[in-house]
Amino acid sequence: MHDLSATMSDKGNMSGSDDGSGSGTAPPEYTERPKGFMGFYTHPQTQIAMVGFICFMCPGLFNALSVYRTSNLVPGPFSAANANVALYSTFAVMAFFAGSINNTFGSRLTLQLGSLGYGLYISGFLALNIHPGTRGAKDYMIAVGAILGVCAGLLWTAQGSLMLAYPTESNKAKYIATFWAIFNLGGVVGAAAAFGQNFNSTAGNVTNGTYISFLVLTVLGAIIPLFMVDPKKMIRTDGTRVVIPHAPSWKTEILSLWVALKTDPMIILLFPMFFASNWFYTWQFNEYNGALFNIRTRSLDSMLYWSAQIVGSLIMAFVLDMKNVSRRNRAFLGWALVFVMVFVVHGWGYSYQKEYTRASIIALGTDGRMDLKDKAYVGRVFLYIFFGLLDAMWQTSVYWMMGAMSNDPAKLAYFTGFYKSIQSAGAAGSWRADAVLTPYMNMFASTWALSAAGLLFALPMIYLRVKEHTDIEDETLARMDVHGNIRPVDHISQPTEEKVAEV
Repeated sequence: MHDLSATMSDKGNMSGSDDGSGSGTAPPEYTERPKGFMGFYTHPQTQIAMVGFICFMCPGLFNALSVYRTSNLVPGPFSAANANVALYSTFAVMAFFAGSINNTFGSRLTLQLGSLGYGLYISGFLALNIHPGTRGAKDYMIAVGAILGVCAGLLWTAQGSLMLAYPTESNKAKYIATFWAIFNLGGVVGAAAAFGQNFNSTAGNVTNGTYISFLVLTVLGAIIPLFMVDPKKMIRTDGTRVVIPHAPSWKTEILSLWVALKTDPMIILLFPMFFASNWFYTWQFNEYNGALFNIRTRSLDSMLYWSAQIVGSLIMAFVLDMKNVSRRNRAFLGWALVFVMVFVVHGWGYSYQKEYTRASIIALGTDGRMDLKDKAYVGRVFLYIFFGLLDAMWQTSVYWMMGAMSNDPAKLAYFTGFYKSIQSAGAAGSWRADAVLTPYMNMFASTWALSAAGLLFALPMIYLRVKEHTDIEDETLARMDVHGNIRPVDHISQPTEEKVAEV
């Protein structure tokens, strides 16, 4: 498919040594990076920061809406829950094939198309606010949720492919953390605005102006891809080019999707971790933050949660990019850290969850919800902060594991598509379970069990698949010709020892 000759070092790696240069076209090519402003503007980390700002203004503000989605102040709460079911159902289907779309149309166009759905989704909340309780507004909310699922599948697949393909191997966690920090600033800013709006009220109202301001920002986010550098022109910090191949036909592209799964089956061991990665949001947002606290306290919790995400991603970047530690050891160390966090925070959460049920929360009413001035709030807000840390550590680890399996942008598009597809299937199931009023304790138990199971399944993948370097033998799609035939390694151009230092 790619007609690609690998770029290999004297170690024989497709990516070079642990600096991680990725696949390139024949002959192996190292290019001096531009200087001055263009050097900064075209720097891979700058481009990943731009992707981060797209997600800051689109899915980041979507995350900020969690404080409203879990609020009794949003008319038709079950319409919002069902909209989430529709969203994640279409997200799951689209994301599975989004890698093929991304490789065919290119990442910039895929990002732009994907970002358009977020403003449409926010308009659904605006419609519910203007016409509370009407059938038309509820149906519109569900419809835009389904449309956003399609768009989100495109956006997140393109984002994941670029985020994992632009860095060198030794800096992948740093690039993931850069993206994750900027992306989650959207949640921080949105939650801070909600906190400021509702600070003097334990009830409060979600105004039309709030939704309109979010809508404007998401539209601005959709414009950013127009100013990004064409991925085909990107040069990594070690001088190797990023190659974004285009399939000659849809048939070959769909075949590549199957080949990626068939020839790298270890990715299947990450599927349980994918599934759990959005399942736990429902309990955290609805059954914990939404159930226990009043509106201003939920706003503060949300701001602290998304702030903790930034810290969590930086912690994992430090661990997974540590110098003088082998990549395999970093993988096991990162896994162990997340495993400990899962049991610490869920054990902590259980001590609170056993104290309340859906019935007891209903009996409290809105006026009985916990406020930030209550003495019992301190321990509970710190738990929510730790859930934010865990989420970022989990997502960063998942992305890093996929990045450790390949440097080929096309293959990474498929992997991130699998990730978002299965992740969204889990989210759809979790939101549906909440919509049918599954007991809080059952939701919590499923969250803990799925998180633990996801990590246990991932462990053999790390042991069997994560190596010190990504070799050309691992890059099956990079050896695939335009007819769908996989060329033997010895048909790929010979290694070169030429090297350009990282700048």
